[in-house]
Amino acid sequence: MKSSVLTRYRVMAYVTGVLLIALTLGVIAKYVLDINGAGTFTTAVGFAHGWLYVVYLIFAFDLCNKAKWPLGRMAWVLLAGTVPTAAFFVERRVTRELAPKVVHPEKPEPVNA
Repeated sequence: MKSSVLTRYRVMAYVTGVLLIALTLGVIAKYVLDINGAGTFTTAVGFAHGWLYVVYLIFAFDLCNKAKWPLGRMAWVLLAGTVPTAAFFVERRVTRELAPKVVHPEKPEPVNA
């Protein structure tokens, strides 16, 4: 597996995780604390999280497919972006498991004339 497959999954896992935490805090601010402006924040962050979660799903599916994981394990990784903070823990575990399997391209030797 190429290192770019794992890298783009990791980036989207962090982005999705951060946005989901921000969305959770926005919902708490809107409905529990009744803070002015929290509704606009929640709408904007919810919209961003929703679209970027779709990108996360695509990258996570690609990663799981290339790792040849079974459907149950794939579902576990795909759903990590729906539970606040779960994406961070799942990303760490996936990275630990797949990092040794990543193929790093070799750099060409410089040509001395």
